[in-house]
Amino acid sequence: MGKPTVVVEADAEAVARAAAERLIARMTGRDRAAVCLTGGSGPQRLYRLLASEPYRGRVPWPRVHWFMGDERIVPEDDPRSNMGTARRLFLDACAAPGTVHAVPTDAADPDAAARRYQAALERFHGARRLEPGMPLFDFVLMGLGLDGHTASLFPGSPALDETTRWVVGVPQAGQEPFVPRVTLTLPALASTREMLFLVSDAAKRGILARVLAGEDLPAARAHADGDLVWLVTRDAHHA
Repeated sequence: MGKPTVVVEADAEAVARAAAERLIARMTGRDRAAVCLTGGSGPQRLYRLLASEPYRGRVPWPRVHWFMGDERIVPEDDPRSNMGTARRLFLDACAAPGTVHAVPTDAADPDAAARRYQAALERFHGARRLEPGMPLFDFVLMGLGLDGHTASLFPGSPALDETTRWVVGVPQAGQEPFVPRVTLTLPALASTREMLFLVSDAAKRGILARVLAGEDLPAARAHADGDLVWLVTRDAHHA
């Protein structure tokens, strides 16, 4: 597991533009590409950019499939829904039919939703095992919480030690909104050509420094079979 690359940009707009370029570069030339999105406020500027020119015209929309790294068990029209937010900001306007793969939040409980989402990922991937030479995703977006969590993998959660399942239910969130969730596990998130953390909030300067220093926090445990990149603003960076 190599050390992450840290890229420092001037501000949140520069981070979003750099992220858009990295995403498009990973999509270009592929017959089929898979992107795992993240929720929260961090990626919203990026999502708006993808819906606007010149970026919109450069994404090969018919060939790109969109997944979600974690989801709150709420309807998609609830403002807390990660996929609902991504749909409103860019997917509904841009994504091709049949390419948006949402967590089934209508399942009986978080574990049932997790099982259904893993089954959907397995069908898409064409395999039930993750192999380094055949990544599940081409691009995985990640965020950083003030407590060091990423996706819905919270400090102290047993989900952090999951090695076989790709998706697990999270009955109790570690921070607001306190609703049940579903999250991809660290091995599933790692199965990617590139994992990109976005941090553009000065309030996260302290926790970012702790994560990059290797403290045992969920975001520091995140790894990638491919490239692992932290794209951060100057005011969020500790150096």
